[in-house]
Amino acid sequence: MSLVERYIFRIAAGAFIGCLVALTGVIWLTSALRQLDVITAQGQTLLVFLSVTSLTLPTLIAVIAPVALFVAAIYALNRLNGDSELIVMSAAGMSPIRLMRPFLSLGLIVAAMVGMLTIYLIPASFQELRDLISRIRADFVANIAQEGQFTTLDNGVTFHYRERSGPALLGIFMQDRRDEGRTVVYLAERGQTVEERGQSYLVLENGSVHRQRADAADSSIVAFKRYAIDLAALNQEASEIVYKPRERSTGDLLMPDTSDIYYNMQRGRFRAELHDRLSAWLFPLAVVFIAFAALGRAKTTRQGRGMAVGGAVVAVAALRIALFAASSAVVRSPAAAFAVWGLPLLTILISTLMITSGSRLSLAVERVLRGLLSLVPAALLPPRLRGA
Repeated sequence: MSLVERYIFRIAAGAFIGCLVALTGVIWLTSALRQLDVITAQGQTLLVFLSVTSLTLPTLIAVIAPVALFVAAIYALNRLNGDSELIVMSAAGMSPIRLMRPFLSLGLIVAAMVGMLTIYLIPASFQELRDLISRIRADFVANIAQEGQFTTLDNGVTFHYRERSGPALLGIFMQDRRDEGRTVVYLAERGQTVEERGQSYLVLENGSVHRQRADAADSSIVAFKRYAIDLAALNQEASEIVYKPRERSTGDLLMPDTSDIYYNMQRGRFRAELHDRLSAWLFPLAVVFIAFAALGRAKTTRQGRGMAVGGAVVAVAALRIALFAASSAVVRSPAAAFAVWGLPLLTILISTLMITSGSRLSLAVERVLRGLLSLVPAALLPPRLRGA
């Protein structure tokens, strides 16, 4: 890069990093605070809370990065135009293609980052999140049950202990109503969770087991000195984890197990997830081309910049909505995959024509946008667009 190109790149990259960090931090904090009540209500530690919330960061960054890139490009181009630097560069013979090189370089970096996140890191984070939640639910005694409270799981197991004495639990009560028509109650003076060959067990001491059937008047009572309960067996979800398409690696999507029942039931979702991952890097590039096509032309005054910014925002929003619709269509029809790839490529092509064709095509687009906005009541438009 030349000195001028490095100068433009620093402005755009600085704005991108600042916007990415700010937006990611705000959205992550909002999501974390929303999950804080759930984590504290289940008695989780701060480490578990941070682990669960940090696993969502790759997804947030992949979603926010194109938005931050668009904002950075708009900011950099507006700043260059406001300081009359674009006019000086154009008067010095700097072509639009050369002026775009710093933005394209930043766009390629962001595209590579988004591609790495969507292809590798996001599936791994989703899978790890599912495994972590399953482990927490499986060992509900250590991770969910609280002292002096009755904890009820979704599958019909209720657990209670009076107090904790070091690693031991005192005054244990557990009711198992997973099997319809049969109730099993465990009472024990003390108990402790034990890890054995990767499995968690609750070892009860000095207690009894009460079993009663709905069709029987009496219950059977068995006293014991020691009794071990497999905690994983109490959680039906932990017995076998079925990963959703977004939780599977890209290799599993490219070469799926055709004998998998879940895959055969959700072939369309697997196909849509694969095309979304492989084409995600195109959206940041399309965003850069849209921003430069709208604001890359130098102007002696700021007249019409509001219209250009509004048109760029509308174009990016329309492209994002169209990609969502195309992804949904891929679930039903494999032919819709052409839209997932074709929409960003077509946007890049049209934007390139606007950049290289000079001002005539850009002015024609602005006239169309001005005509569309004239149909909207002035009171509904932002102040910058009312006089456009």
